[in-house]
Amino acid sequence: MVDTKPAQTAAQPSLFAAVLPYLEKESAAAFLLGISSGFPFALLAATLTTRLAQEGIDKSTVTAFTLAFLVYNLKFLWAWIVDGVRIPVLGRLGQRVSWMLVAGALVIAATINLALVQPSVDIVWTATSAVLLGIAGATFDIVIDAYRIETLKPYQLGTGSGMSQYGWRIGAAGAGALALVVAARYGWEAAYMACAVFALPAMLTALALGEPARRQIVAARQGLAETWRAIVGPFSEFFRRHGAWLVLLFILVHKIGDTLANLTFRLLFNDLGYTNDEIAIYDVGVGFWALIVGVFVGGIIYARLGLKRSVLIALVLMAVSNLSFAALAAAGKSNLGMAAAIGFENFASGYGGVVVVAYFSALCDLRFTAAQYALISAGASIVGRVLTGTTAGALIDAVGYVNFYLLTTVLALPGIVLFWWMMRTGLVDAAIGTAGEVGPGSARSDPPL
Repeated sequence: MVDTKPAQTAAQPSLFAAVLPYLEKESAAAFLLGISSGFPFALLAATLTTRLAQEGIDKSTVTAFTLAFLVYNLKFLWAWIVDGVRIPVLGRLGQRVSWMLVAGALVIAATINLALVQPSVDIVWTATSAVLLGIAGATFDIVIDAYRIETLKPYQLGTGSGMSQYGWRIGAAGAGALALVVAARYGWEAAYMACAVFALPAMLTALALGEPARRQIVAARQGLAETWRAIVGPFSEFFRRHGAWLVLLFILVHKIGDTLANLTFRLLFNDLGYTNDEIAIYDVGVGFWALIVGVFVGGIIYARLGLKRSVLIALVLMAVSNLSFAALAAAGKSNLGMAAAIGFENFASGYGGVVVVAYFSALCDLRFTAAQYALISAGASIVGRVLTGTTAGALIDAVGYVNFYLLTTVLALPGIVLFWWMMRTGLVDAAIGTAGEVGPGSARSDPPL
């Protein structure tokens, strides 16, 4: 049965009980895992872009390097290997621990390799090295996500997702800042090598905690037929669940409006006449702290209200956040309006990120955690990748900012209605995997609908 609140009480937990999971070792582990998950992405994003620009690489070539991120969307193609292939010798430490060490070592090696390339001399090898870091980082992500889900108890999924997000942002920002500081003094080679240390928190966490107690395994497989079943098994298990296709549809559409809107905020601020200083204060400053608060509140609300209600609230908040930008566009330049819109949007994003990630984590079968979460996370982002800034810009030119943000609000409604209907019909519970269960005989802890 689904365990979406602490099992020790059937009543709504107190505020202290809701905050307590943040202090447990599993949540601390999720934080450290998040640090290691965030840094490869940061090195491929702003850090590499800055390095290429400073070395005189033209803008069209720099933007082409975004293809290195494509592998993060394709990681479900090889995630089954992390579930089913045992690493010789190191495998005695456990499937997850051994893969954490190997994937971490690959990320370190790929980071050092990218440190040693000379973009101005061989841009092709630089691009290849970036893709190699993307593959290593995506593999590291596969292991980290599986380890996090299998380490957290069901009632910790909300707070654990929140702590993981905190860690991810610290890892990404920390690696980006460290790279810039070291590069200014000792060069980009030293900068990238210094950032390789961010792989260690996840590796040391796995060594300290050992193999997750909740991990479930399938029988060892040998031969071509068995290998094929290992590849398709995670997917066939998911789609055999009652309502699985509707869950997949929800995964695909739940963030269409939010993603489309997020692509255009800086365009709106520029056209409304905000200065760079104002954007830095409100978009970066207010937005950052609002997101931090949203992540913390998300974990608490998940613990107090359970999975279904907390996710539904998140969907509504994300839709309303788009509406707030329609109001800002209609009102014109207003510092207070900008602070309110940005603050609300980031709060909703932080809150939604926690509870929706917790829900996606609960969908996993503990026998196929790596493969299934890789599939789910890829599905959640693939529509956003298709909706490019060019599409958003064309819509704004055609209908204007106010109507554009009203449209993104409307596009959020199918996800809200679909999830509400899944709640009412019991399909949310029916599709939950063993990661969201506490075992036989446990009572469902979500309040009755």
